[in-house]
Amino acid sequence: MTPRPESSGSHPEQPAEQRRTEPPTAARKKAVAKKAAVKKPAAASPAAKAVAKKATATKATAAPVKKATAGKAAGKKTAARKPATKKTTAKKTGATDAVLQQAPPPGSAAAQPGPPEMEIAVSPAVDAADRERLLSGTHHAPHSVLGAHPVPGGVAFRVFKPYALAVTVVSGGLTVELHDDGDGFFSGLLPLREVPTYRLLVTYEGTVLETEDAYRFLPTLGELDLHLIGEGRHEELWTVLGAHPMTHQGVTGTRFSVWAPNARGVRVAGTFNFWDGTGHPMRSLGATGVWELFVPGIGEGELYKFEITRPDGSRTMRADPMARRTEVPPATSSVVTSSHYEWGDAEWLERRAGVPAHRAPFSVYEVHLPSWRPGLSYRQLAEQLPAYVKDLGFTHVELMPVAEHPFGGSWGYQVTGFYAPTARLGTPDDFRYLVDRLHQAGIGVLMDWVPAHFPRDDWALAEFDGRPLYEHEDPLRAAHPDWGTLEFDFGRREVRNFLVANAVYWCEEFHIDGLRVDAVASMLYLDYSREPGQWTPNEHGGRENLDAVAFLQEMNATVYRRVPGVVTIAEESTAWDGVTRATHHKGPSGFGGLGFGLKWNMGWMHDSLQYMGHDPIHRRYHHHEMTFSMVYAYSENYVLPISHDEVVHGKRSLVSKMPGDWWQQRANLRAYLGFMWAHPGKQLLFMGQEFAQGAEWSEAHGPDWWLLDPHYGAEADHRGVRDLVRDLNTVYGHTPALWQRDTEPDGFRWVTGDAAEDNVLAFLRYDGDGSPLLAVSHFAPVVRHEYRIGVPDDVPAWHEVLNTDAGRYGGSDVTHPDPVKPEPQGWHGYPASVRLTLPPLATVWLRPA
Repeated sequence: MTPRPESSGSHPEQPAEQRRTEPPTAARKKAVAKKAAVKKPAAASPAAKAVAKKATATKATAAPVKKATAGKAAGKKTAARKPATKKTTAKKTGATDAVLQQAPPPGSAAAQPGPPEMEIAVSPAVDAADRERLLSGTHHAPHSVLGAHPVPGGVAFRVFKPYALAVTVVSGGLTVELHDDGDGFFSGLLPLREVPTYRLLVTYEGTVLETEDAYRFLPTLGELDLHLIGEGRHEELWTVLGAHPMTHQGVTGTRFSVWAPNARGVRVAGTFNFWDGTGHPMRSLGATGVWELFVPGIGEGELYKFEITRPDGSRTMRADPMARRTEVPPATSSVVTSSHYEWGDAEWLERRAGVPAHRAPFSVYEVHLPSWRPGLSYRQLAEQLPAYVKDLGFTHVELMPVAEHPFGGSWGYQVTGFYAPTARLGTPDDFRYLVDRLHQAGIGVLMDWVPAHFPRDDWALAEFDGRPLYEHEDPLRAAHPDWGTLEFDFGRREVRNFLVANAVYWCEEFHIDGLRVDAVASMLYLDYSREPGQWTPNEHGGRENLDAVAFLQEMNATVYRRVPGVVTIAEESTAWDGVTRATHHKGPSGFGGLGFGLKWNMGWMHDSLQYMGHDPIHRRYHHHEMTFSMVYAYSENYVLPISHDEVVHGKRSLVSKMPGDWWQQRANLRAYLGFMWAHPGKQLLFMGQEFAQGAEWSEAHGPDWWLLDPHYGAEADHRGVRDLVRDLNTVYGHTPALWQRDTEPDGFRWVTGDAAEDNVLAFLRYDGDGSPLLAVSHFAPVVRHEYRIGVPDDVPAWHEVLNTDAGRYGGSDVTHPDPVKPEPQGWHGYPASVRLTLPPLATVWLRPA
């Protein structure tokens, strides 16, 4: 007779259905027709030996089963003792007993009875050390203890259900009540050869719940996923970390997983366990620092957090860094979610990759969603925003950060939920609906993305697992000097992975067409806003943050590789070389390019607004502020931004920056917008500025829409500016000379850039076929008659296509209704010239007639 070795049993975490190799016999099916109830013997008593021996012999001969035992052991006591007086009952129904079906057929080697000493039953109770670690939340491998495990003498069942009054194992037609070991632990020993498929009946005061045992399941993360996480190269990180409703081993539930390498233990708490994570410890998946638990029977809508035991033994309750949905702030819980949205923008996605952004029309309307029309949800915005933006002719909207943030006054720039659209306006699928409707209206969607820093809230990322994790371990490198936040540790591969995957996530899961990356300058320089002694040079002795450079390069390369047609845009306010240069092309500084598609031209914004703020009589002394941008216009692929930052915090609204009375302010604004739309580069205008709102923007009430109420006396003044913006976008979109060669020096030629005494700027823009547009800006409040402008001699006549002084915009209506013919008199270095009447404070565009 060959004894059954202890290792011949199933793997403790292998499902029974994967281990079943022998079919049930007729004798075994007949055996399930009988039932019996017996007292449970102590683990190592002579009675236990006899029962174990008898059970083995009975199964080997396929005789009717008469007894099912469940060993009882309380607390830490594991020594042999007398059988308990409490009975464990094995009940049978008419169904086939799944436990008994798994026994080997008579005559097989595994069915032969072994020596008595090999069948001595052991105590099924959790030992003292494991018990203490489970109670204190510091167990790394709860699945190795809890659940069902083959042991000498049968299968030990161990269950940890705090507050339960009783726990019963149900397998097929067999039910066995486990012994109450105290402190929520229950155990029992059944004389089975293999771990069966089973469920648990858990009795609480006033109710009985039937559930799967969370500790009978294999890990839900595969070796490849864990390898990629460990390497910091999992480009779809959101698919493996966080909370995911799924079917695992044929059972529906939710997989929870979190990266917390410094934690002594992690438990998941939520509405499904009354926010007590004691009974839901997670297992550590090796050196990756990932903890995982599949919780059967729960799904979408459940709230949860991770209860982390820090290295010092203290505990902290944390929101999920990978949560794809959150509670509405100020509540901070994460929400289990899945997307059920069916997209309707396939045509848009296919078309958007046809032409790169820097060679396409690209005019952007910047929006703060919560305040654009206060009180509207994502779905309500989807009924109004696309129509409004389409009517004004913008090609894109740029959404200020939509990722979850705790403080509305941060406008979204202090993010705590990097993977969750803010719940203030609806669900993630509601946000998808808004993006989809914008795409169906032919409007691209850009999103502000904030990978530079995060707030210090003690329920979010700061010292997430008890030590610096997402932030740099050096306090000088971690603390952001301007905003009281923490900077990401871009040198840690898992942190880079978290952010790179996040960029991909928004583009792939929400069909975002572009990411405008906030505060790039603060990432690139170690001494950003820091005094001497507050920063440490890099390994070369320089001030460049080499880790941040590598991160930005990796992010851009990954996004452009994975998502065709997407553009990344840098808000970078310094002269860093190569922001929009390809990552594999090195520049004079020795660095490869950062790989962005576009960059905000902060220099143009600052200089041009400063010029416009001067009284016209003084502008002659500041003429260079309007021309200097052309010195570096082709060093990067630029966006000309008039963003939210320029119309808040005492900076005044765009029209209020302009000098003069109300008429002159509006005229200056219109002339400036005409100059901006004609200047090389893409355009961005913040909401409210398109209709000359006089007040600064406030996130509390948004744009002053009442200015466009027909009953308001000055409504025509504001409507006129909005009509101009619409016409600027319309003519712009139909004039390739204004966008096709934005990044090519040959697409621009000065006509006159030095007419400072006249406050006049004139230049030509050319499309790919050489067709020109003539733009003339006059920033003085007088009419200049017969003003001569040099032009090429190959255009027989010029036709005025836009004049910001037109009466319908609120101007004085000094226009050129008839074609203007060149004269053979050379001027401004050109062989011909035209004589124009320049309107006061106006920009005029002319195209070949």
